[in-house]
Amino acid sequence: MKRLSITARVTLLYTLFMVLLAGVALGFLFHAGAQSARQDTLNRMQRMVEDSRQEIEAEDGILDFDRDLESFDDGVYLSVYDTAGIPLFGLVPREFDNSAVFADKELRTVESYGRSWYLYDEQITVEEYGTLWVRSVTAADAVDATLGRLQHAALLVLPVFVVLAAVSGYLVTRRAFGPVRQITRTAREIGAGNDLSRRIGLTGRKDEIYTLAAEFDAMFARLEEAFAREQQFTDDASHELRTPTAVILSQSEYALANTHPNGETRAALETIHTQAEGMAALLAQLLLLARADKGRQPIQWEPVDLSELAAMVAETEAEQAAVHDITVQTDLEPGVTVEGDETLLMRLLINLTENAIRYGRPGGHVRLTLHRRENEAVGTVEDDGIGIAAEDREKIWQRFWQADPARSGGGAGLGLAMVRWIAGAHGGSVTVQSTPGVGSTFTFAIPCKKNQPV
Repeated sequence: MKRLSITARVTLLYTLFMVLLAGVALGFLFHAGAQSARQDTLNRMQRMVEDSRQEIEAEDGILDFDRDLESFDDGVYLSVYDTAGIPLFGLVPREFDNSAVFADKELRTVESYGRSWYLYDEQITVEEYGTLWVRSVTAADAVDATLGRLQHAALLVLPVFVVLAAVSGYLVTRRAFGPVRQITRTAREIGAGNDLSRRIGLTGRKDEIYTLAAEFDAMFARLEEAFAREQQFTDDASHELRTPTAVILSQSEYALANTHPNGETRAALETIHTQAEGMAALLAQLLLLARADKGRQPIQWEPVDLSELAAMVAETEAEQAAVHDITVQTDLEPGVTVEGDETLLMRLLINLTENAIRYGRPGGHVRLTLHRRENEAVGTVEDDGIGIAAEDREKIWQRFWQADPARSGGGAGLGLAMVRWIAGAHGGSVTVQSTPGVGSTFTFAIPCKKNQPV
C-alpha cells in the first residue's frame, strides 16, 4: 500500500469500510428477517388453531365444520383429529409423516422424509361432542428457502454496491484532493520554469488546504522579492564596479607603458593589472547572468559555423594549455552550422575549454570534438584531469561553487553556470560524465535550427 497514492489508499479504505458496514448491516437484517419470518409463521400457525375453536360446532354428537374454516393458508396446513388420532378434517403435506404424537400447545420442529417441519398442536373441547386435537403444519425449509433467495439476491447486489462505493469514494476523494494536485502542479511548474511570479491562486471554500495554498503563495511572493533584490543587487554592483575596475586597468596599463618603475614597483603594477583584468572578466560574466535572470540579455540570432568557431577557440586556447604542458586535440566535422548568437556560443566553447585546461593533468590532453547528429550539433570537451566526485556533479553548475578552491586555478565558479544558461538559451543542453582521477567529458547539444526555449 506504500506505493499507492493517497487518493487510491483513501478510496481503498473507504471501499473496505463500506463493504464491511454493508456486510454487517446485511447480516443483521437477514438474521432479524429470519427470526421475524419464523416467528410470523409460528404465530400464524397458532392463530389458525385458535381461530378453529369458533369454526367447529357439534349437534347431537355430530361435528359441524364451518365453511369459513380453511385447511390451507399460505403454506400452513390445518387438520382436526379425534382423541384416537383419526383425521376428521383438513389437509396435511404429502411428505409429512402424520404419525407424530400430539403435544398440547407446544411448537416443535420434526423431521420427516428428509425435510424439517414446524408443528403445533392444541387440544380443544367442543360442546356436545367432546375433545378434539387441532394441528397446524408448515415446511420449515420453505421459510429458509425464502431467506435463501433473499440472500442470493443480496450476493448479486453486493458487488454492484462495492463498485458504486469504490467509484463514489474515488470521485469524492479525487475532488477533495484536487486542490493538492493544483498545488503540486504549480510548484512543479515554478521549479521547472524558475518563474516565481506564478501563484497557486486557490479559490473556493476556505478550508485547511486553502490555508496551505495561501501560505505557499505568500512564500512564493517572499522568494520572488528576495530573488529580485538579489538580481538587482548583482546588476547594480556589476554596473557600479565596472567603472573603477576600468580605471584601475587603464591606469595600470598607462603606468607600465609610460613610466620606468623599478623591479618591485613594476611587479606590483603587473599584479594590479592582472587582477583588474580578472575583475573585469568576472563583472562581465556577472552582468550577463544578471541580465539573463531578468530576461533582458539579448540574443543575436544568425547562422554560425560552429566548426569554424570551435577550431578558432581550440587554436587560441592551445597557447594557454601549452603553459600547463597540456595538448589540445580536435576532431571537428566541417560545416556544422547552427542558428544562434556567435558571441555567446564562443563563450560556451571558451569556458568549457578553459575549465578542462584548469583542471587538466600536466602532460595530458584536452580533446574537443564536434559532429552533427540528426538536427543537432553535438560537441564534447574531454580532459584527463582530476575529475569530479559523484556528489559534486550537480553542484558544478551552481554559481561561485568550487570543489577545491585551492585548486581552482584562478576561476570564480561562474564559467559552467554561464555554459548551462547559454546552452538552454539556444534550446540545447549540456551534461557531464566524470570519474575522479581519470577525467571529465562535457557534452553539449545545440539545435541546428532556431529553437528558442519557452
